[in-house]
Order: sequence, then C-alpha cells, then structure tokens
Amino acid sequence: FVQKDILTFSASISACERGAEWPSAVHLLHEMVEARIERNTITFSAVVSACEKAGAWKLAVHLLRDMVDDLVEMDIIVYVAAVNA
Repeated sequence: FVQKDILTFSASISACERGAEWPSAVHLLHEMVEARIERNTITFSAVVSACEKAGAWKLAVHLLRDMVDDLVEMDIIVYVAAVNA
C-alpha cells in the first residue's frame, strides 16, 4: 500500500510529465483534490510542463486559472511552460 501524500503525487506527476503522459498527470492533479491533498507550485508546474510538451495550450491556461483560484504561487517555470504550450 502506497500512502497518498504530496510526495507520492509529485513523484508520480513528474514521472508522467517526463513520459509524455499528460492525461495521467492531469488525472493525478485532480485526484489530489479528491484526496484533500494541497496542490502546490511543483505539482502544477509538472502538469503544465506535460501540457506544454503535448501542445495542450488551452489546458495549460486552465491550469494557470486553477492556480490563481487555489492561491498557488506561480513561478517562471509555470509561466514559460504555459506560454510555450
């Protein structure tokens, strides 16, 4: 049994990002909400980067909006990934 926490979600999302599995990364990000685990800059950055690699710019913009709604601090990595998507 793997405990669901910020570390396991972050590692899983990062693996999805590196493996070009952006739908899985997005799914995990939503699963964090269901598990009541706070999403942070790192998790959002990995998902936005996965969207960037897939050219899913609309989803990247939507994720930026989610970050604002969740009061998650944005960094240059997120901005660049969203712009490049």
